[in-house]
Amino acid sequence: MNQEFNTVPFEWPIRVYYEDTDLQGVVYFANYFKYMERARTEWLRSLGVEQDRLFHEERKYFVVVDTNAEFLKPARFNDELVATARLADFTRATFFIEQNIYRGSLDGDLLCKGMTKAAYVNADTQKPLRVPASFFEGKQQ
Repeated sequence: MNQEFNTVPFEWPIRVYYEDTDLQGVVYFANYFKYMERARTEWLRSLGVEQDRLFHEERKYFVVVDTNAEFLKPARFNDELVATARLADFTRATFFIEQNIYRGSLDGDLLCKGMTKAAYVNADTQKPLRVPASFFEGKQQ
């Protein structure tokens, strides 16, 4: 990661529902990835990138090529969480999104740390494309 971006992450609130939990009453690990996906989608929307329009009108889309998470503390039923997304770096065809999940607010307990690498792809050829810098210029979150 070689570029410096705004350190203020985009925040998306999430409530833990019973369906999100496992037999132990904690959030099932795969659901953290769903929470991160929601935050990424809303972050892109906040930057003016509507993924359905991008796909249907421009025949381009994003694909996750790598993701990881470190689970630090459990979330439980009815917890209020904040999932974040922040541009960490980008190359010609990929970008890296730092993603964290906190209990309550950014000042609350850090429950999960993650990083997602996404590629920008031509929907018809499945070949990578240059990520338009305009997606992020002056809008780094």
